[in-house]
This record gives sequence, C-alpha cells and structure tokens, in this order.
Amino acid sequence: MKAETEQDYVDFVTHHANSLCRTAYLLCGDWRRAEDATQEALIRMYRVWGRIQRKGVVAAYARKVVVSTTLDGLRRKSSQEVVTGNEYFVNEPDSDALGVVENRMVITAALAELPPRQRACVVLRYFDELSVEETAAALDCRPGTVKSQTMRALEKLRAHPALADLSDLIGVQA
Repeated sequence: MKAETEQDYVDFVTHHANSLCRTAYLLCGDWRRAEDATQEALIRMYRVWGRIQRKGVVAAYARKVVVSTTLDGLRRKSSQEVVTGNEYFVNEPDSDALGVVENRMVITAALAELPPRQRACVVLRYFDELSVEETAAALDCRPGTVKSQTMRALEKLRAHPALADLSDLIGVQA
C-alpha cells in the first residue's frame, strides 16, 4: 500500500474506530467482544482499503463489516459461555444527579434482551441515526425487514418494565 493511501487508512481509523466500537458494543453488550469485532473489521478493511476508498464507500463498508463481524461472533458464542456483569461500568461519583450512568446501564440491559437482528436494527436506526435504506444495506437485507424488525424491537422495549421510567429519555412511549 502506498504511504499516502496508508495514511488515509490511519486517518479513517483514528476518526472512526471509537464509533465503530460503540456500535459493536451496543450490538453485543460486551466491550471485549466489541473491541475484537472492531479490530477484525478494521483488518478486513485494510485488506481492501484501496478498492473501497476508490468507490467512496468507506464509512458504509466499515459499518457493514462491524455489524456482520459482531453478529457472526454472537452466533459463534459458545452455549456454555455466560457473560456475567459488566466490570467496564465504573460507578460514577455521586454528582450523577440525572442518573445518566444508571439509565445507560438499564437501556443497555434492555437492548441485550432483544434478538440480535432486532438489536442491530435499533442500534443502527436510533443510536447511529441511519436511514432505513442505510440500515438495510448494513444488515444486507431489505428495507421492509428493517422496518418490521425495528417495529418488533420497539414493541418489546415499550413493554420492558425497567424502561417504563425512562420512556421520556429514550423516546419510547409506554
């Protein structure tokens, strides 16, 4: 790879790795898995960087690779492996008067209860603010599938007891 092209890749990773990792985390609920999925996605991107850069589809390709890598990892997860607790969540000082950290943990736990495809639709549509078409492209499915999966996921989230007090914060009406 030419030095100029490699610098473009480094710049992309520098500016987008955190948001890609956040998306992966919201899909799988585990920072270690999210970091692994993001790293794998960035390796896959490096292999085809010149081609995707010429086509001008870098961000869309990155998102699609992170989503597919994360969902593949969830499918491969051993049935004997149990994720316990989230040691990555550090209790914030008492100055968290609005309960932001607690709210984030409640929302993350509710997302984790959704099936992977529904979770992916919600994360991509509402956290990453993608359109239905962009979400469909990232998940390699039809826009109608995104709409139906999102609708089902939102129904489950609306019915989730822990989210009843947060409906005004997350825009989900009870």
